[in-house]
Amino acid sequence: MAQAPHAPSGRGFGATADPGVPPGVDPAAPAPARLYDYYLGGSNNFEIDRIAAERLRESLPELSDAAWANRGFHQRAAAWLAAGPGIRQFIDIGAGLPTEGNTHEVVRRGKPDARVVYVDHDPMVLAHAQQLLSGTAATRFVLADLRDPASVLGHPELLELIDLSEPAGLLMTAVLHFVADSDDPWALVQRYMSALAPGSYLVLSHATGDKLPPRAIQAMVKTYENATEKLVLRSRPEVERFFTGLELVSPYDGAPPGITFTGQWGAVDPAFADSDGSRVLYCGVARCP
Repeated sequence: MAQAPHAPSGRGFGATADPGVPPGVDPAAPAPARLYDYYLGGSNNFEIDRIAAERLRESLPELSDAAWANRGFHQRAAAWLAAGPGIRQFIDIGAGLPTEGNTHEVVRRGKPDARVVYVDHDPMVLAHAQQLLSGTAATRFVLADLRDPASVLGHPELLELIDLSEPAGLLMTAVLHFVADSDDPWALVQRYMSALAPGSYLVLSHATGDKLPPRAIQAMVKTYENATEKLVLRSRPEVERFFTGLELVSPYDGAPPGITFTGQWGAVDPAFADSDGSRVLYCGVARCP
């Protein structure tokens, strides 16, 4: 779920108490959603996540900057879809732990009647999302694995809100780098987009090692080796492949259609927004013809 685009400084790993452990959650292994929550300054994480994150920060000081650059992109892209193309329904896959400025809050500033379905396979995300979304009629949460598009797109909760015959916004930010090559993430994206109506949009970001020193790359991969999901860094051409057959939009005024770094997409001053942390992830927005 989207976060406000402001980056807090890093915290020591002993700065917060562990939350309760929902059923199905393993507090002894780091998890991507909880690690990301910690990068963003959240409190829905365990000691094992904080230790792993602080070790990674030693080799990647821009860790929190990278996370916030990505969430800022997520927010700006979602808001643009609602205000520009006029998209009224959204599927946020790999939603993560909620805080302020979630997708449904962002898009309803431009489209008050927008409908949003969040998808994640982490039971801790489910527990927190249920609290957040209680009483919210036009928002749902689906517990499912993105590697099984049929279970996601055919879920009754999703179909209750999302009309697949009308254009939708598919948000897949900072999630596909947890899908191994053996699961063919490019084919997965194509399956999702082929199920959506023409005029739908894909919003995607993905971690890369293209602009990182070898030490940082090694630390990132090692951090997630012992996590519940492993990390796969991909090059610019590999990220561009996700948009095959789609019409990429310009990432900012004056730029040709294509992908860019997360801080730059939708930025008023792209040069100023091109921070070291921003360069940890590529991103793009594209339309299904």
